[in-house]
Amino acid sequence: MIFIHKQLNADAQENVSGAAQEAVQEQSTATTTAPVAELHEEVVTAHDDFDWSIDKRNVSLYTDDEKAKYDKVYENTFVQIEDGEILQGDIVGLTKTDAVINIGFKSDGLISLNEFRDTPGLKIGDKVEVMVVEKEDRDGNLHLSRKSARIFRAWERIVEVHKTGEVVTGTVTSKTKGGLIVDVFGMETFLPGSQIDVKPVTDYDQFVGKTMEFKVVKINETIKNAVVSHKALIESDIEAQRAEIMSKLEKGQVLEGTVKNITDFGAFMDLGGLDGLLYITDISWGRISHPSEVVKMDQKLQVVVLDFDDDKKRISLGLKQLTPHPWDVLPADLAEGAVVKGKVVNIEDYGAFLEIQPGVEGLVHVSEITWANTPINAKEFFKLGDEYEAKVVTLDKEARKMSLSIKQMTEDPWSTIETKFAEGSKHKGLVKNITPYGVFVELEAGIGGMIHISDLSWLKRFNHPGEYVKVGDYIDTIILGIDKENRKLQLGHKQLEEDPWNALEETFGVGTVHEGTIIRKDDKGAVVQLSYGLEGFAPNRHLVKEDGKSVGADETAQFIVIEFDRNEKRIVLSHSKIWEQAQAEEKESVKKEAKAEAEKTKKAVKNIQSKVEKATLGDLGALADIRAKLEGDEKEGENK
Repeated sequence: MIFIHKQLNADAQENVSGAAQEAVQEQSTATTTAPVAELHEEVVTAHDDFDWSIDKRNVSLYTDDEKAKYDKVYENTFVQIEDGEILQGDIVGLTKTDAVINIGFKSDGLISLNEFRDTPGLKIGDKVEVMVVEKEDRDGNLHLSRKSARIFRAWERIVEVHKTGEVVTGTVTSKTKGGLIVDVFGMETFLPGSQIDVKPVTDYDQFVGKTMEFKVVKINETIKNAVVSHKALIESDIEAQRAEIMSKLEKGQVLEGTVKNITDFGAFMDLGGLDGLLYITDISWGRISHPSEVVKMDQKLQVVVLDFDDDKKRISLGLKQLTPHPWDVLPADLAEGAVVKGKVVNIEDYGAFLEIQPGVEGLVHVSEITWANTPINAKEFFKLGDEYEAKVVTLDKEARKMSLSIKQMTEDPWSTIETKFAEGSKHKGLVKNITPYGVFVELEAGIGGMIHISDLSWLKRFNHPGEYVKVGDYIDTIILGIDKENRKLQLGHKQLEEDPWNALEETFGVGTVHEGTIIRKDDKGAVVQLSYGLEGFAPNRHLVKEDGKSVGADETAQFIVIEFDRNEKRIVLSHSKIWEQAQAEEKESVKKEAKAEAEKTKKAVKNIQSKVEKATLGDLGALADIRAKLEGDEKEGENK
């Protein structure tokens, strides 16, 4: 660009009237810009050569310094602004709805009074920071906004405090999905529900309207969004308190804490910024199944520091250690032979532990439960929480061990066993246990014996006693024998009745036929159910029917007794022999009939011969025919 300046001579300036000069002043400018032509020709416009600093006498009114000074003042009267620029303005007027703001521009701007709701007592002359939204809107007006300026400044401050980590104050304005809206420096920020407190918060409404302190934890420059946290402040305070407590921590130190959480394995306690674990075994000297039996939520307790780890920041606490160990302060009357009362707190295969007092336990061994010599399952005899009286058998205070006995609370019934349970006496007993070889029956507490599987029934044979009786059933017994030294009774059940095999020997004698039903089969044969509850056995070869097939399971058929052993209680049966014997009898019957017919014919011939004194040739021929017929009949009978 080439700037061209021309100066008029004094005479020319004198000829210009004052009005002309004013017109020139309004229409001309001190400098004129023109594009540079290819040949650098100067472009001259009207009045470009007019010099305002010279009067009509061709005398300059201002010195160079004065001219520069006034030029600067004049230039400053024109304010250059840009959209988005933030300026300081003056309130020069107030209407019912707007405030008139002067920012030194060619026109004033209007801002709705709604943007001044946080500024009561607004008046003319107040200064306010505004943002130029548009220098000229579609109507040619200057568009300003105080709210936009505040948000811009608030965002600048939020970005700054996010960098420095400074704590800010904000007001919770409303609840939103997943958290709260917080006004910080006049800008809305988001407070997630998880960042409200170190404890889970479900009721967000309680925080609306509250003014709280926050830390800016996240910003998004693109969408001008910020996330704040109150929890971060709490955690930083807790961390500071934790560091202070850890620096002063010592084993054996007694602290006050508040129960903040209870689990199956213990209770977590707040020690004033530092958490410690009160393990379930360190809560009470006695056994407890759950910490809630002793401690409650938000309960304040004095606890002792058992151990701690600076690196992992773990602290183990104890509550029972604040009181003496119960074994160290046992009552003087607790000695061997004393009777105590305790609650079952633990059950093992070998016995049960009774808690005499918190922290003091004694073992009742399975051998000390009952006077009986039969096996006892402690887990079936005892139940947790049940109370028993027991006698102290042994007591070792140094080893903190005690053995107890329940059976010694009563007199040993085996010392006078022959009096009440003499041989041959009958009793009703309770089935306590079943084994493959017999049934254990309790006649009374501490007294019992076994019924062998062979002594359950005269007639039936069992593969297992459970087929005849179940645990918990009552059964009638008879005392067969007493072993006082080994504390055992030999019991019987079938002996309560006479042996039916003596009376059944005639009924089921060898050769007798009976109807029976096969109840089970195996590789050797079949078990046949007979009348009177008897069972017999038929070998496989004796199960064959006349048609060649075998008698099947659950099939009823006729059987013949081929063996009866009263001593061994055994009956052997056969189905095949029934039809085989019938066939043999039929053959024998035919043979006898033929022989009888031959004898009859012989007698007839002898009678004829005795009556004829002299035979004729015709008679001899007739006799020969009769003889031939008799011989043929005999041969036919023999063949049959």
